[in-house]
Amino acid sequence: MKKAKHNFFIYNFFQLYTKYLIRKNFHKIEIISDFKDKGLPILIIANHISWWDGFWIMYLNLNLIHKRFHFMMLENQLKKHWYFNYSGAFSVNPGSRSVIQSIDYSISLLQNPKNMLFMFPQGLINSIYNDKIIFKKGIEKIIEKSNNEIQIILLANFIDYFSNAKPTVFMYLKTISSYELKNQDIRLIYNQFFVDSLQIQKNKIS
Repeated sequence: MKKAKHNFFIYNFFQLYTKYLIRKNFHKIEIISDFKDKGLPILIIANHISWWDGFWIMYLNLNLIHKRFHFMMLENQLKKHWYFNYSGAFSVNPGSRSVIQSIDYSISLLQNPKNMLFMFPQGLINSIYNDKIIFKKGIEKIIEKSNNEIQIILLANFIDYFSNAKPTVFMYLKTISSYELKNQDIRLIYNQFFVDSLQIQKNKIS
């Protein structure tokens, strides 16, 4: 597997490019959050609805979280888009033995309080209109096998235009400690949070 790297020039370009794309393509990004930095490594669990998701989370990191950015990416996609490897991406190859390496590497990243890692439990992009998030294997293993405390951020992203020409991104965040999840089902907790966030979003008006 390919481990994440942070090339000074490529990583900084990725951050600047994110800011440029957000300003150009969106009316604004609204963050609805209870986040307070506890000095812990951070694992973000988010719905996967578009090509934009990684850029939104980078924006979130730049404006709220301020950690070293990491994310898991399919090995064949990372080979195709090699530059992401130098902006915090590392590889995973579902169905192969190297998946264990990717999980163990994720756990090692989350031992450092300077790091953040985001993951999409769905694996692939799904419709924004889904009202349930199906988890593939991986995230539960990371939480179960981590011995140190991790600050977990549940993230639900939605977009609405209302009366604007460009869409607004609404990012709902809820924080929880990994210690609280040792005897609970992260799938149920995330989906309840997602449904609650979706209901709030449905009730918004321009």
